[in-house]
Amino acid sequence: MVLQSIKNCLWLSCILRTPKACFWSTASGGLIIQSLSNDVYQNLAVEDWIHDHMDLEKQQVLFLWRNSPAVVIGRHQNPWQECNLRLLRQKNIKLARRRSGGGTVYHDLGNINLTFFTTRKKYERMENLKLVVKALKALRPQLDVRVTDRYDILLDRQYKISGTAAKLGRTSAYHHCTLLCNADKFVLSSVLKSPYKGLKSNATPSVPASVKNLFEEDPSLTSEMLLDAIAKEYATQHQIDHHITVINPADETLLPGISNKTKELQTWEWVYGKTPKFSVSTCLNMAYKDSVLDVKVNMDVKHGRIEACNIDLPEQWLPPGLYSELVKSLTGSKFCPNETTTLVTTLLRVCPQDDELHSRWSLLCENMIMLM
Repeated sequence: MVLQSIKNCLWLSCILRTPKACFWSTASGGLIIQSLSNDVYQNLAVEDWIHDHMDLEKQQVLFLWRNSPAVVIGRHQNPWQECNLRLLRQKNIKLARRRSGGGTVYHDLGNINLTFFTTRKKYERMENLKLVVKALKALRPQLDVRVTDRYDILLDRQYKISGTAAKLGRTSAYHHCTLLCNADKFVLSSVLKSPYKGLKSNATPSVPASVKNLFEEDPSLTSEMLLDAIAKEYATQHQIDHHITVINPADETLLPGISNKTKELQTWEWVYGKTPKFSVSTCLNMAYKDSVLDVKVNMDVKHGRIEACNIDLPEQWLPPGLYSELVKSLTGSKFCPNETTTLVTTLLRVCPQDDELHSRWSLLCENMIMLM
């Protein structure tokens, strides 16, 4: 901890000696930066900012970052299909959608993220991954690590320790990858297991893999050692100073417009609303008194909103007017437990004061919310 504090002070003193106005133009050939923040939205916003604003023809960039617990889905993925949203809410784990493709990953402070920025012409993710492997081997020659044709890094030929995704713009590109150091594997496997049944979607599915932490293989390693080794190898290959500059992703003077980018990545419209159209076709097995009711539910969801809804209830289980009001209210609403809870609570207020009816209504609504 003391060593890390000294390192941070040294990095910060370097920043203070560099006028912010010319910060991005001081390093020719390449730049290695590390985020002070562990907020997933802020760090993803830095990626967007560098991609949109930096002249990568003049200097390539390596961005190092770590996040507090978060699940990050790919640009074209369905969060209901990829993870356990209820568990995320219970554990207060953030959900983010990145702008690159690829599959879903779990981040915590035991996971390192690396982003390699280049022009589109110079984009080469295999070379980036080989750089990471070379850095690991320089640090611990005995490690059996290698890059696969799928652009993963495997440990001991079978355990995935790194996954890859990329965004290719018109002139700029970035490739980012993870590096599992000491992530909580129990939480990782729990949150990346979707409990939702009956989903039909054309969204890009993730490919499950067996994973292992590098620290399981060698407990003497630290995240700081790995970051430093990768930065050193990057500096050697790009013939630049081995110097990591720490940045604050909330600094508008350094990154003009960054706050708006961060806010956009947190919006419901981006995280959920960008989900490709999907349908839900399932049967709710509702235990009521001494029987079990089978209630078929069919919904079409577009831009995260319920486009069409049909609930096949037993005849006379709810008054027809109340049932039709429920379907009408759900149609056009967000496929979201909070909004649905508010909606059904409002409808309950106009229900006849009947305990039996209220009990049936509550049971149905609880089960509907469980789908979300």
